[in-house]
Amino acid sequence: MSSPPAPGPSARSRRRHASDPAPGWASLPEDLVGVVASRLLAGDLLDYVRFRAVCAGWRSGTASPRGRGVADPRFHPRRWMMLPEGHCLYPGHPDLRGHARFLNLDTGAMVRARVPLLGEYCIIDSVDGLLLLLRDPDQEGAVRLLHPFTGDVVEFPPLGTLLPQLGSRLPICPAPYMIRRLARVVCASVSFTAGAITITLWLDEVRRVAFATSQDRQWNVSSWDYPIIYSSLSFQGKLYMMGNPDLCYDSVHEVLQIDPPVRDGAGTGLVLPPPKLIATIPAHKLVYPYGLVECGSEILVLGRDDLSGSPDLILKLADLVLQRFMPIKSIKGHTLFVEERSITVSSKVLSTVKGDNVVYEHSGPPYLAQYHLNSGSVSPAIDDCSLYGNAQGPSCLVHYIFSCCIRNRWSRGLIFRRNAESWW
Repeated sequence: MSSPPAPGPSARSRRRHASDPAPGWASLPEDLVGVVASRLLAGDLLDYVRFRAVCAGWRSGTASPRGRGVADPRFHPRRWMMLPEGHCLYPGHPDLRGHARFLNLDTGAMVRARVPLLGEYCIIDSVDGLLLLLRDPDQEGAVRLLHPFTGDVVEFPPLGTLLPQLGSRLPICPAPYMIRRLARVVCASVSFTAGAITITLWLDEVRRVAFATSQDRQWNVSSWDYPIIYSSLSFQGKLYMMGNPDLCYDSVHEVLQIDPPVRDGAGTGLVLPPPKLIATIPAHKLVYPYGLVECGSEILVLGRDDLSGSPDLILKLADLVLQRFMPIKSIKGHTLFVEERSITVSSKVLSTVKGDNVVYEHSGPPYLAQYHLNSGSVSPAIDDCSLYGNAQGPSCLVHYIFSCCIRNRWSRGLIFRRNAESWW
């Protein structure tokens, strides 16, 4: 009597083997796995995370972002921006159950991540995709730097340690209100030296710069201030600011660079170097400055050369440093969103705007317009269904991205509307 045939693989086993990578891919040499991983990290952190999830071999041959998401700049989610929710749903609102939505400004990918700290903290800035948090309300103003995807957190000194140093520059009121006012409009840069993480903050309320490391017990404030700052930008660990030195728009505009703190001569602590003047622009060439924006690997200066109201002038900071005044008409197909802080977005993310243009708030009755660099024309940046009204919805993605350009509105979950009262 012949023996029964051997049982075939179960459906569960077949599914498991079908989902495994081909043996050739799973057995890639470790150095090749490292090369692929580094190239993915140069693009998008989440692509790197997906790569590590393919198989155990690839996972063991690459570093995990978890546990080092803040301390290691390779793992920063640079082109990810948290989107406001609107509908009175501020970040950390109970109805959101600890979640927030994030948009990749290069690819248009969107993810929903759990960020539990938002229930206790408010967001005051985003730098390289990391969220700078302030405990609110708090008598001391505890500060944290959070990686929204790995959950890694680094603690910094309370912002309240700045209050005695600022004295009469802030109104006399209870400490939590002074801290909240101080943090209302800030621009943060992050640098990494000798195992410590340093945050440098431009404080618009008092026109000073403050800094602290993750090993400090208090913030330190600059001894200098600056009369008028139009725009501030964090770029590659440094702060860049554009302003006017003498309270007069008809003279000259200056671009300043503020480097991270350095060790003092005695080696006992950190000191903030004085700002470097790296470029000047005569006022008759740049009538009205809009500010600075990072685009790819360089900084652009935005403004207008007449009183038309449209941001029709874009210059490379690198050219201005060399005293070359050369307006450009192409930004490689990107769209610039211009406001208190400016954001560069790939045009493939958006359906209602084309490349090489600038989205801004048009003067008069406020609405979002786009200025086309090539043609010099102006048109609405949104479709008809979202042009009018201050009722809740509908809003298009252009509204959401523009709302990210004003920090103390973005951090409260507000979305730009035509009716100014519903925005401000």
